Amino acid sequence: MLHTVLFYSFALVMLGAAAGVVFSRNPVHSVMFLVLTFFQSAVLWLMAEAEFLAIVLVLVYVGAVMVLFLFVVMMLEVNIEAAKRGLTRFAPLGIGIALLMAYELMQLIWLRSEGVGITGGFAATAEGYSNTKALGAVLYTEHVYAFEIAAVILLLAIVAAITLTMRKRPGIKVQDINKQVAVRAKDRVRIVKMDAEKKQ
Repeated sequence: MLHTVLFYSFALVMLGAAAGVVFSRNPVHSVMFLVLTFFQSAVLWLMAEAEFLAIVLVLVYVGAVMVLFLFVVMMLEVNIEAAKRGLTRFAPLGIGIALLMAYELMQLIWLRSEGVGITGGFAATAEGYSNTKALGAVLYTEHVYAFEIAAVILLLAIVAAITLTMRKRPGIKVQDINKQVAVRAKDRVRIVKMDAEKKQ
């Protein structure tokens, strides 16, 4: 009973955070809501006894990818008013996708209520079972190509984020490495000897 109450409580918080991502007017607030969504998903993975996936979700997505998203959002200087004006243009597509997802969720709930091919609850794992070992065995054998493609996509996302933020801005002082290396110490440092009597 407690397991069910906790599951639905965390799931409700996750749904609220996901709604905050979509309906928040500030992009930074949307990113923070997305962090909360990922964290609640990690808690649900822990309840499903998938500890490795939960830790990876926190370390990789919350600790790295979301920080990258936050920096990109803050550096791009997003025009919020222009984004609001363009929101109505994509509203029909968004509503269509939302209706499709709602239909799929209703079908899943109906199948679960009918008991068609779905076992109730989480199955307890055997003693000494390592889901990390099982996941690695499947990931690096059957799904190794998908794993490599995902790594390439993440690399492209990092390169794209850096490219978008590297804009030419007037008035920025930059370093000239060649001039710094060619500088001689005697041209920059002048040693002055002071007499003790002149000091007094």
